[in-house]
Amino acid sequence: MVNLRHRKPDDRSNNVERIRDIVKNTEEKVQEVEMSMEFADPLESNRLKEKNKRRKQSIEALKEEMKDEMTARKKGEI
Repeated sequence: MVNLRHRKPDDRSNNVERIRDIVKNTEEKVQEVEMSMEFADPLESNRLKEKNKRRKQSIEALKEEMKDEMTARKKGEI
């Protein structure tokens, strides 16, 4: 049985800012990796390219989530 007394309430009030920080950090990581790829061997370079591809997909998904959160905030749902 779930103990509801110790459950934290869902606080979405800072989601836009939190997501914005995550996007910024991920974009910085993509740039760092792109610069370091010139020193990587071909196998490692391919692995890093694939990882950055996934990061870029995550960034796009996070930006969509941020739009949803901003819309909810404007409608007063948050």
